[in-house]
Amino acid sequence: MPALRTTDLIGRDAELEQLTAQLGIRTSADPAGAGADDARTAPARAVLVGGDAGVGKTRLLMALRDAALEADWQVVAGHCLDLADSSLPYLPFSEILGRLMVDLPDVAGRVLEVHPTLARLQPGRRIRSSETASGDQALDRGNVYDAFGHLLAAVAERAPVLVVVEDAHWADESTRDMLSFLFSRPVPGVALVVSYRSDDLHRRHPLRRQVAEWMRLREVERLAVEPLADDDVRRLVRALHPSTLSEAEYASIVDRAEGNPFFIEELVGAAWSGQVPGELADVLLVHLDRLDETTRRVVRLVSVAGRQVSHSLLAAVSDLDSAELEGALRTAVDAHVLVASRGGTYAFRHALLGEAVYDDLLPGERMRLHAAFVAALGEGRAIGTAAELAQHARRADDRPVAVRASIEAGEEALAVGGPSEAATHFLDALELVDTAREPLPDVDAFALARRCAEALVASGRVPKAVKVLRARLATLPAEGAAVDRGQLLTALASALLLTDTTDSPREIAAEAVELLRSGPPKLLARALLVLAQSLGGWHADEARSVAVQALELAERNDLTSLAVELHATVAGLDPEGGVSPSAGWRAAAERARRAGLIEPELRALYLLGRLHHDDGDLPRAVEVYREVIERSEVGGLTWSPYPAEARLLLAVALTHQGLLDKAWDLLDVSGQNPPMVYEWLYFAHQMLITIGLRGHRKEHALERLRDYWGTDGLTAISSGGAEILRATSAGDGPRAVSVYDDVVAAVVPLWHEWFQARLRLATLTLAALAAAAPHQSAEERESAAHDVERLMADGARVMDFYAPYDGSHGPEYRMWVARRTAEHLRWRWLAQVDPPSADELVAAWRAAEETAVAYGSVPEVAQTRVRLAGVLRAVGDAAGARTVADQARQAAHALGARPMLDELTAQGSAPAPATGAQAATLTPREGEILALVAEGRSNGEIGKQLFISTKTVSVHVSNILAKLEAASRTEAAAVARRRGLL
Repeated sequence: MPALRTTDLIGRDAELEQLTAQLGIRTSADPAGAGADDARTAPARAVLVGGDAGVGKTRLLMALRDAALEADWQVVAGHCLDLADSSLPYLPFSEILGRLMVDLPDVAGRVLEVHPTLARLQPGRRIRSSETASGDQALDRGNVYDAFGHLLAAVAERAPVLVVVEDAHWADESTRDMLSFLFSRPVPGVALVVSYRSDDLHRRHPLRRQVAEWMRLREVERLAVEPLADDDVRRLVRALHPSTLSEAEYASIVDRAEGNPFFIEELVGAAWSGQVPGELADVLLVHLDRLDETTRRVVRLVSVAGRQVSHSLLAAVSDLDSAELEGALRTAVDAHVLVASRGGTYAFRHALLGEAVYDDLLPGERMRLHAAFVAALGEGRAIGTAAELAQHARRADDRPVAVRASIEAGEEALAVGGPSEAATHFLDALELVDTAREPLPDVDAFALARRCAEALVASGRVPKAVKVLRARLATLPAEGAAVDRGQLLTALASALLLTDTTDSPREIAAEAVELLRSGPPKLLARALLVLAQSLGGWHADEARSVAVQALELAERNDLTSLAVELHATVAGLDPEGGVSPSAGWRAAAERARRAGLIEPELRALYLLGRLHHDDGDLPRAVEVYREVIERSEVGGLTWSPYPAEARLLLAVALTHQGLLDKAWDLLDVSGQNPPMVYEWLYFAHQMLITIGLRGHRKEHALERLRDYWGTDGLTAISSGGAEILRATSAGDGPRAVSVYDDVVAAVVPLWHEWFQARLRLATLTLAALAAAAPHQSAEERESAAHDVERLMADGARVMDFYAPYDGSHGPEYRMWVARRTAEHLRWRWLAQVDPPSADELVAAWRAAEETAVAYGSVPEVAQTRVRLAGVLRAVGDAAGARTVADQARQAAHALGARPMLDELTAQGSAPAPATGAQAATLTPREGEILALVAEGRSNGEIGKQLFISTKTVSVHVSNILAKLEAASRTEAAAVARRRGLL
């Protein structure tokens, strides 16, 4: 796949500003550009621009050219070419001369008359012929320098000139001498910029010495173009690949490209193949062509070692003596292929170069070199980590060593708080065990699978843990040991509790308990703990009984860690003794912290936060969620399920508090590497804020999120909520109904049919249908009535389902129950289908406002007041409408909620003032009636919607027809549209 390109200048604003200021083209105080006189007096008249190949020098110089042209400068450019040993003298200046003869023939002609020797630099005169330059025909360097200086001075008389010479690392000696002349004798009105590849300037490169000499000149400055910062890399990737990418994809590009725009473009164009793209590899491997064979051997060895390698390890593996090895390493460092650190290690200057060198090795070479590393590390001839040994053994196909080293590396990673890395090592070990031709001795595959699942869960990759455990269960013979099967089922049930699934953790845990009845007490107590957790709040009495049984077993057998976890479970089951659930969770968290058990502590704190959240105590919920996140960072469990979900719920609480920017920033995982499920879950809530609440356009974001609806119910609910709100703003009721049905279809298999958030989604969809009703025909409103009836029934089923569970009737639940009633009455009013009375409508919306205020949700209070203002205005309470609308408007402005502001504007919009012959003025009430007339409403329908009599509507319609000089209702609507009254 070809590489992608962008013409945007990304991440180089500071460099461009520095260049234009130094050259007098633009200064911070004069952004429009400096004049000719200013240019001639600018202190810096020449700049050397250095940077690695592909870092963006040419793109920066193109932007400089555009800035110079915008400031009325003249720009000419010449390029040095890689012609090996056959360089043409003065090639870039020949190109510049040719350009000037085309653009300014009169100026160039006058100079050529005075300096005829310059004519031999014309491009057309340099074509190979039988002529040979000799005698008077030969170029005299002094004459050429003076002639070219006079040419530039003549051109500068018209306007300042920017001269650009690119790729000076390929410059011939004559070109370098000409540059020295121009640097040391600046031409008034002429600025000179010379670019070169700094990574090509090895110790013996001729330009290296000359750059040092040029930098001693007072008029010459140097600008080093550094790799792009990580944030700029992300911006460039987004410009090249506008569709939404995962954080893992972004992180891969950032890590591999190391800020080099050319590498970034090639990697994006390669469509994430995992290997270095062929064209990029060819470019990178050119660096090796100038090395001798011994150095190339050492460079290949370094590529096998990995990202970096110690000198001692290289010495142990290499077959070169010390002098040869040091000489080869010196050559590679001088050629900018390797870089040496003070810690005695070597690494490739560009990681992608290392990948390209490794990919270029033959399969046999790789295995042989990896085997050499295994021998050196295994025999103790060099110091290395278990992870290094595992990597080399795996690639050398030494399975016994690879499995043992991978397990050791996994345990080491867990010990230092690296569950993600540990899981990777354990997965590698499992793969090696499963694909081994013969059973590996001393390896318990079942224990390894359980350990791997623990690491996966701790790193937040719960679905992968489930797959690992299921795969191991599938290998267990039907007559296999009950203890092995029971332990695997216990681990599986525990993992399933942490993810959305159609399986029953309770049934799996119950099977595990039966298998372990006669097993070791520790295993049985663990199975009982998981069973109690799976029973949870739906079967509280049974769960309490099982948890107490497990706790007695743990305490009787001095199973301290399990006892701590069981105390945390019992705390949430409202045990007897008068302890409040809040105090119980806090006590359980403190007990776990004293015991040094971080995971039970995080679970207890998370459930404490959920308790405050469900009780509507948002400030305390925010405080506890932050505590969960902070404690998880201490234990290296940032992405384990409880802290990862606490981060989302913290963002939800902040959103309800009206702190949308803080919520959005909290979920910005740029530069981190969260599990995919959480990355899309967070992104879904960000889009609920950005698109749903603030009304910004993100063409592909919601469509891309649909791919992940089936992985997590909350992703579908947040993303679907954003789609419904977008449809509401667009007045597209049918679209909102379609989205609602899609969300339900995605979530029901993961949770259950009457999940609580369905009440909120049904209410939002009712609101969308109400927004669409005023613009629908009678037939469309009749069709919508069936959807409204179905949505009301769905909401009622949810309320019936949760009726027995008092803990589910918190302030947020009550807010949506009241809002559901209000939105239904609003639809009946706007659609004129069994419209409610004015008192009934106002009372419902006052109740919705009261419950929203009680919960403390700033966005929902604002939205409720927007619609209450519309209702009050319609029933004639102008003062009340104005008060409520002002409150809503202030909140909407603070939230940045454009859809709410637009809805307020639509409610209070007055007809555009007419002028001259069109000076007919309609009253606000006539404007409302005219709008409904234009929608085809009858007088009776209008009267019901505006709570006035049909006769009063008839009078208003007659007045409208007279003012607009219209003979019919249809003509009145047409006239109103022409005059901008609608």
